Order: sequence, then C-alpha cells, then structure tokens
Amino acid sequence: MLKIHGIPRSRAFRCIWAAEEAGLPYEVIPIGFQPGFKLERAVTINPNNKIPALEDGDLVLFESLAINLHIAAKAGAPLMPAGDDGSRVMQWTLWTATEVEPHVMRWSYNAYLKPEAERVAAEAAAGKEALDARLRVLEAELAQRPFLLGAGFTIADLNLASVLYGSWLNGYDYAPFPKVKAWMDACMTRPAALSARKQREG
Repeated sequence: MLKIHGIPRSRAFRCIWAAEEAGLPYEVIPIGFQPGFKLERAVTINPNNKIPALEDGDLVLFESLAINLHIAAKAGAPLMPAGDDGSRVMQWTLWTATEVEPHVMRWSYNAYLKPEAERVAAEAAAGKEALDARLRVLEAELAQRPFLLGAGFTIADLNLASVLYGSWLNGYDYAPFPKVKAWMDACMTRPAALSARKQREG
C-alpha cells in the first residue's frame, strides 16, 4: 500500500493521479496548509518538511515528480516505457521541473493563489511571458504526435500535465497553443485523472 503524505489540493495531486493511472492501492495521509502556505504539522519523513512524501514499504521518497517516476516504474509499460522511451520520460520530466514549473508557479501565485492584495501583476506577466516561451516549444512537439512520446499516454505526459493543471483550471490563456490545449484536455479527462481531480476539486 502506497502512503502519500499531503492533500489533493497540493502537489500530492500529481502522485494521487499517478497511483490511479498505475492501478496501485494507496492511502492519503492528510497534511494540509495553514495561512501563508505553512504546513499544519511537520512532515517527519521528509527532511525538507514539504509535501508530498511517499512511503512504499521501507522506501521513503520526496519530490513529487520523482515519486511519480517510482510509481510508474512499479506499473511498467505503457505508463513507464523501457529503453529509449524511458530516457525520453526522464528528459520531459526534468524539462517539466526546470523549464516549466518555476514559471507556471510565478504566474499562479500572482494570478490566483495568493490573496488578491498580495498579487503583483508584473510578476504574473513575467511568469506568463516565460511560460509562453516554453509552451511554444511544447506546441511544436505536439504538432508531431498526440502525446509526448508518441501515440500513447505515459508518465511523462502526466508529470507535465499535472504541473500545468492549475493554470489550465484557473484561466491561463491557452488559445495561442491549440495543440497544447487539446493535449491538456485529453490528459485531464482520462478516467484516472478525473478520479484524482474529484478528490482535489470536490
């Protein structure tokens, strides 16, 4: 039984979705937030004191995207392919962490996450400008194939779509990126995604 420490309205959503896609039994150990994005209590198994954290038997992991790679590896193909496609999963996952998430979070904090009085319009605009540059890269890639690695959905798609999910749900302008929008819609309406979203959005 996977134990996911966090709440669906956090990055733990990504891990819940991954567990749903993998068809693995899991339990969410609730740890939420107080005002100011501070945790309700310490996460003793994570030296960074952040959520999510995962317990899988004796294995303890932190970092949501690393957790997802572990979950996908347990499931195997097609969620986690082997060979060169496995390397491409790593490529897209690291691209998500380094090229996408910092900018989507810069936009998100200043567009809808922070209290309105604390939002800085210039910061939201700068985040959007930087994210749009990455979305242009993604648009060109998805013009060649329906998913990141080809015809089928993998953990690479889940990792990137889950990072973009908050922007997709909260009014980011995806109109200039129709291939990205169609791909996001396909990812976020998968049965496993809908199950995870029900926990987060419900």
